[in-house]
Amino acid sequence: MPAIRPRHLCSVAAALALTVAAAPAATAADSSAAALREVLFVGNNWDGTADVLKSSGDFAKIGRIDVIPDKDERMAAINADPIKWIYFMAIRNSVGEGHDQFVDDMYSTPDGSAMVVSRPSFADVVSIDLSTGDLNWRFPVSGYRADHMAVSPDGKRVAVSASTSNTVHVLDIDTGKELGRFATGDKPHENIFTQDGKYIYNMAIGDVNTQTDAPWLDWTKGDRRVTVVDASTYKQVKVIDMRPRLDALGLKDHSDAVRPAVFSPDESKLYFQVSFFNGFFEYDLATDKITRTKTLPKNPATSDDRTTFVNDSRHHGMSMSPDGSKLCVAGTMDDYATVVDRATLQEGPLVTASKPYWATVSGDGRSCVVSESGTDQVTAIDFATGRKQVSVPVGDHPQRVRLARVPAGWTGPSAG
Repeated sequence: MPAIRPRHLCSVAAALALTVAAAPAATAADSSAAALREVLFVGNNWDGTADVLKSSGDFAKIGRIDVIPDKDERMAAINADPIKWIYFMAIRNSVGEGHDQFVDDMYSTPDGSAMVVSRPSFADVVSIDLSTGDLNWRFPVSGYRADHMAVSPDGKRVAVSASTSNTVHVLDIDTGKELGRFATGDKPHENIFTQDGKYIYNMAIGDVNTQTDAPWLDWTKGDRRVTVVDASTYKQVKVIDMRPRLDALGLKDHSDAVRPAVFSPDESKLYFQVSFFNGFFEYDLATDKITRTKTLPKNPATSDDRTTFVNDSRHHGMSMSPDGSKLCVAGTMDDYATVVDRATLQEGPLVTASKPYWATVSGDGRSCVVSESGTDQVTAIDFATGRKQVSVPVGDHPQRVRLARVPAGWTGPSAG
């Protein structure tokens, strides 16, 4: 992205005037930034809560947020609508593994005053006031389930996948107003904004709740593709289908359902996981080819029966160190997480973790933080050594972990 050049001023006097005029605004901005604290949001999917932790260091718990303060109202609406009730129960008994899914993804607003949350079982996105715990706004997604989100680089827009309608909605993060939407493949999942904010990548994973998991039945899983859209017009720019790219490597028995993914710092490479595979791929955007394949160790205690993998995902969760030298991979069904050298693709120590579901980067960039959904904790792993640093207890079934900002001194919503 080219640098923005400052305008040439006509005179020294004009320059001085501009400096004086800008000074109060700069001071106010600095004051606003100083009044915020960087934290980690941890979404406890089956609890309907989000824990707020320090973003680095000992990752100590700061507070907790109830993300379903309107549960009674929502349940009354679901129980009054037979179709909504059927989908609600289907979510509970399929992707929810017998539990309701109350929080999938979450971000903070730029001013740190609110948390924006996607709630799968309630098929919506809500904004929760961090001071009071009350709802600011609610946006019902199309269809019957909300999933992964992404926030734009400027923090002003949030994109959310509507699983059952094959749609991504883009909302104003402060008001909840829909700014646009676009069509995807079957079951849209992960969303990623490019660093310049110009494009949105959406990964559609297809039907992950069927038992037709054998490689020869892969065709039954639906339309799985990466959809790239212009983030201003929400018009499709291109579609990337990994099927022919995998086939070209002789990997016809591998799924083409792109799961969590992460760009290299220069956005020339995309690293991604696919359904059923204990490993990941490197995709070169310029050549439009998969350039490297990494197979990670299998846990001998993990069954190779694909129907036992939760939502078809053997490994689910990736992050990258800020300098781009290391990848962190959550080996969900194999019960470990590991740091991989990006240059050599050599994995480090296999850090024992119980069904790790997501991986993100700590605020100081030194650690990979994974959510252990099997033991209700998050664990920090040092990027430099690949060794475990600390584990912190959280709520029931933590999944998404995101960096966020809250007011300095915040410890949770006020009671009452």
